[in-house]
Amino acid sequence: MEDEIASIAALIGGAWGGQKVMTVTSGPGFSLMMENIGLACMTETPLVIANVQRGGPSTGLPTLVAQQDMMQARWGSHGDYRIIALCPDSPQECFDLAVEAFNLSETYRVPTFIMTDETVGHMHEKVTIPPAEEIGVVPRNWYQGPKSDYRPYEFTGKQASPMVKAGDGYRFHVTGLTHDERGYPALTEEQNKKVVTHLIEKIDSNADKIIRLEEKDVEGAEVVVVSYGITSRIVSKAVRDAQTAGIKVGSLRLITIWPFAEKRIKELAGKVKAIVVPEINYGQMVLEVERAAAGKCKVISVNHCGGAVHDPDVILAAIKEGAK
Repeated sequence: MEDEIASIAALIGGAWGGQKVMTVTSGPGFSLMMENIGLACMTETPLVIANVQRGGPSTGLPTLVAQQDMMQARWGSHGDYRIIALCPDSPQECFDLAVEAFNLSETYRVPTFIMTDETVGHMHEKVTIPPAEEIGVVPRNWYQGPKSDYRPYEFTGKQASPMVKAGDGYRFHVTGLTHDERGYPALTEEQNKKVVTHLIEKIDSNADKIIRLEEKDVEGAEVVVVSYGITSRIVSKAVRDAQTAGIKVGSLRLITIWPFAEKRIKELAGKVKAIVVPEINYGQMVLEVERAAAGKCKVISVNHCGGAVHDPDVILAAIKEGAK
């Protein structure tokens, strides 16, 4: 495609044409996609976008690492809606989570993001690809029934409706306007409430099914380090060094970024002295941690402006501060 705007538009068209679709971008390209990401959310179009994050703003650091698009992934387009975002920390997870991203996108008819970063994106490691028949793939939920009865949208808030292929003789409409169950514009306050509530609830009500976390040594810990992506691999050394120094510390890796693991963070906040949040930005996901912790423990942000990963000793110092 000629640019990222064309790419995301092609994805939406391809999805309604019956295909599973994906594109990859970084930095300003992700920003260019935002209007049509909102269209995909409103039209409940399943698609996958991988964002290999680099330092910004603007052109910034095109080939150097950052994790600065985390909030943009959730809030980048206008209006109220929900998306799903996953964050791999290895080439193996880039493969595994790509499969999962497609499955989640199809299950919930929602744009799903793979929020990797430059370091993981350029990393060379062994990737094990199972035989195709062993890979769990969620097929598209195709409508089965009389053509006259088909409705592309059912605003139940619990699940996504079946889809059909454009051009197969079904009468429906696809628009970014507030719409009825057939997809035709219905510009009223009452209908907008139905639509937007559905977009939110189909994700929020299934959050426990969607969220994936990796926890190590959190039981009995006085400090827990919450991280994601490449930063999680740096955290592992800082945690080992802290444990060697006698500090009771564990780690929680956010594999699913959005929806956020609010429930688990809230549980941990009631048991620990501090939660340490290192990330390669000036403090984005730490805001969600602070909100979920609700003052039950200290929350220590270890930010980094990008261009390189953290020095593990900086994270270690934060762990020691949290253990006091």
